Amino acid sequence: MASLSIVRTRADLRALVSTLRQDGKKIALVPTMGALHAGHLALIEQAKAAADGVIASIFVNPTQFAPHEDLARYPRQEAADIAQLQAIGCDGLYAPPVQELYPEGFQTRVVPGAVAARLEGAFRPHFFGGVATVVAKLFLQVDPDVAVFGEKDWQQLQVISTMVRDLDLGVEILPAPTHREADGLALSSRNAYLSEAERAIAPTLKQALDQVAGALKRAPETLATVIDQAKAELIASGFHSIDYLEACHSQTLEPWQPGDPARILAAAWLGKTRLIDNRGLD
Repeated sequence: MASLSIVRTRADLRALVSTLRQDGKKIALVPTMGALHAGHLALIEQAKAAADGVIASIFVNPTQFAPHEDLARYPRQEAADIAQLQAIGCDGLYAPPVQELYPEGFQTRVVPGAVAARLEGAFRPHFFGGVATVVAKLFLQVDPDVAVFGEKDWQQLQVISTMVRDLDLGVEILPAPTHREADGLALSSRNAYLSEAERAIAPTLKQALDQVAGALKRAPETLATVIDQAKAELIASGFHSIDYLEACHSQTLEPWQPGDPARILAAAWLGKTRLIDNRGLD
């Protein structure tokens, strides 16, 4: 197995990309914030199938965290992440310090449009601007042919796909299915925050999505009632607040209307942990 090349500067990244591009090879990028789990590794495997060389990035992006959010305590385990990337056969890791992406005097931002305005955008208005800016910078620095993003962050996937289209960035975006535990909980680095009791409750969020999806498939006229029931069941199970549970147009994320391609998205608080999840109808 080839060794994992670890680079932390743009200069070293350019040298790595040049090496991987020899003989016209295709490069895939998998952006992450580290604390890797099986869901991230599935993204790497999909990237390996789509390209000749794979670069993962690990960067806990400060511009997507509000001052009251969990930037300082976000899980960081670089040594374990490196071991996992090495074992799976990833070719390169770009793990830059903050100043490599946001040097002194940095002031330009990407401002996403309507696709970022609702749902996560309403509750975290800073979030998608930070995500779009850092992803645009990673695309420009790595210059990948393809990039793989998980469907678990469905709205993020739509924001990035829209940015790539609107700015002619020339990167093919490959969505990867959400990776779940046996009981249905979507894998997330933030799951590490859950207590044992909260972890037992957490799969109720997926059950709420399934309940709403069932209404859309069988009796869409009952949608509003079923959403209210699903929210009540989440609270009864132990979730203490729900930011949103909504059926939306799968690409625009506007409220779902009959005939629209559908996606159901949810965000809810379990103790001090905010869980998000989504599903389509298939």
